[in-house]
Amino acid sequence: MGVSGGTEAGERERLGWWLLVAALIIAGQAVVLYWMGRIPICECGYVKLWHGVVKSSGNSQHIADWYTFSHIIHGFLFYALLKWLAPKSSFGLRLAVAIGIEVAWELAENSDAIINRYREGTISFDYYGDSIINSVADTLAMVLGFVMAARLPVWSVIALALIFEIGVGYLIRDNLTLNVIMLVYPLEAIKQWQAGIM
Repeated sequence: MGVSGGTEAGERERLGWWLLVAALIIAGQAVVLYWMGRIPICECGYVKLWHGVVKSSGNSQHIADWYTFSHIIHGFLFYALLKWLAPKSSFGLRLAVAIGIEVAWELAENSDAIINRYREGTISFDYYGDSIINSVADTLAMVLGFVMAARLPVWSVIALALIFEIGVGYLIRDNLTLNVIMLVYPLEAIKQWQAGIM
C-alpha cells in the first residue's frame, strides 16, 4: 500500500470515529429530551413521515414537516461557518461540531423558557415542544444539509436555501428568517400577517 493509500485509510478511520461521536451526541439528545419530559412520539399514537398541517396538534410531532427545511438550511449555514472558522479541520470534526450546535439548539428549543417564548411572541399558541422523534429528525435534517453543502456547488446551495425560504414562507407564512425574528424581536405586523389578519 502506498503513502496515499495509507493516508486515505487513515482519513476513513478518523471519519468513522467522528461519525461514532456524532451518533453518540444524537443518542444523548434523545436521552436528555426524555429526561426533560418530551414525549417519544406524537400523543396520537402513530408516526407519520410527513405532517404538513402547521396549525395542528401534530405539528413538530412527526418525522418531517414544513420546518424540516429550516433545519436543512441550518446545515448549509453550519457548513459555511465551520469551513470559514476551521478550514484545515477534518470533515468529520466539523460535522460533529455542527451536530453539537444543533443538538444544543434542540434542547434549548424544547425548554420551558423557549416554548413559552414561542407561544407568547408568535402564532404558535398550541406549541408545547417537539416529540423526541421530531427533534432527532430535525438534527438529521441538519446533517443532510451539511453533507449537501459539502458536496454541491456553492451556487446551488444558495439557490436551494432561497427556494426553501421563499417557498415555505409563501406556503405557511413562516420560515427560518421569520422564526428567528419572532423569537428574538417579535413584531406585531408579522404576527398578524402570519395569523392571516393582514
